[in-house]
Amino acid sequence: TVLFLFPDHDEYRPPVWKSYLYQLQQEAPHPRRVTCTCEVDNRPKYYGREYHGMISREEADQLLSQAEGSYLIRESQRQPGTYTLALRFGNQTRNFRLYHDGKHFVGEKRFESIHDLVTDGLITLYIETKAAEYIAKMTINPIYEHVGYTTLNQEPTLKKHLPHSPEAPDGPVPAKGERNTEERLTSLVRRATLRESDLAPKYEKVHNFKVHTFRGPHWCEYCANFMWGLIAQGVKCADCGLNVHKQCSKVVPNDCQPDLRHVKKVYSCDLTTLVKAHNTKRPMVVDMCIQEIEARGLQSEGLYRISGFSELIEDVKLAFDRDGEKADISSSAYEDINIITGALKLYFRELPIPLITYDAYPRFIETAKITDPEKRLESLHEALKLLPPAHCETLRYLMAHLKRVTQYEKENLMSSENLGIVFGPTLMRAPELDAMTALNDIRYQRLVVETLITNEDVLF
Repeated sequence: TVLFLFPDHDEYRPPVWKSYLYQLQQEAPHPRRVTCTCEVDNRPKYYGREYHGMISREEADQLLSQAEGSYLIRESQRQPGTYTLALRFGNQTRNFRLYHDGKHFVGEKRFESIHDLVTDGLITLYIETKAAEYIAKMTINPIYEHVGYTTLNQEPTLKKHLPHSPEAPDGPVPAKGERNTEERLTSLVRRATLRESDLAPKYEKVHNFKVHTFRGPHWCEYCANFMWGLIAQGVKCADCGLNVHKQCSKVVPNDCQPDLRHVKKVYSCDLTTLVKAHNTKRPMVVDMCIQEIEARGLQSEGLYRISGFSELIEDVKLAFDRDGEKADISSSAYEDINIITGALKLYFRELPIPLITYDAYPRFIETAKITDPEKRLESLHEALKLLPPAHCETLRYLMAHLKRVTQYEKENLMSSENLGIVFGPTLMRAPELDAMTALNDIRYQRLVVETLITNEDVLF
């Protein structure tokens, strides 16, 4: 049970999870295998005695007429070599084309055994037949609005305790109170315990939902309804752990609050996910590397152009993935500053979505093609607005740093043009363009970064 604190009572009250669909799952017919009493030639090795060979629909119908949930497998007479699952439900025989690729399936879900497939199918058919209208309205009046961290940005309003009725949108509506509970039973409890100050900066992030099989009964953390079925009952956010129905996932707000238990690494992790998980303005790897470079490397000749030893750069990456902000990148650990610059460039190269995102890329390239300097700056200023806030903040910080690098050009020989050549392809990647177009874009990528460095004080 999930617990919430009501401000007018000094105790926890559980929300009411809606039990209607759970009760229906309990009532669903159970699978009854109709076995074949004689030996069948050419029976596929992955089917058992439920396989009856090439029998007609009428014969199958007669064999299944004894009870709800009865099932058998037959070879299709119309298309030999293909197989049909015949299943008794609602006093009629339903036929499904059956596939096997190491697992059994008739749709998206894949099962280890025919028994599991039929069990899940009967549950789904029963619930969707009995509760079609209820399911269609599930996303109306969700509990999520009251316990998600959307409430942390609102004034607390006391809601009355609603009576429990499985047919109606039910469950008490928890209000925002003293969230000092140590409970971590669901992602909703975790987000309910986050104080408003803990959420700054407020970067928006979409949930990273993946189909998930829940062991034991689970309820949707958006609509509070039971997640029915045997496997793949819903989706789970890989970054914050939110569990919801697939249909509910389409209406969940873009307010993912990543949990460090799910975000396991620093490199190759989505930038917004990383900063929200660590509750920082920018990725710690960017801040730490830049601080280290500015402390001891600004006058180093060929800074960012000269590569460090690749094995040691990989070592820095592993240190960040393992230790996060506790990673030691000091001169005693890595004397050569080019290892730190290499680690920073590698971080940007390995971002799944580049710092200048795929969505914004065409606009930045168009901007670079503008010859009038004033219009180019104006266009670049507008293009920056297309970046997610965490990306824009990180880009601002990086450009300010690279501007400082150019102030030591006499010593390090790195002009804004040289840095544009190094960082253009690192910060911008063409979204699935053909090789020729991508090659032509390189000069524009350089120009974008060069302009950003030169005008960072005006643009950001």
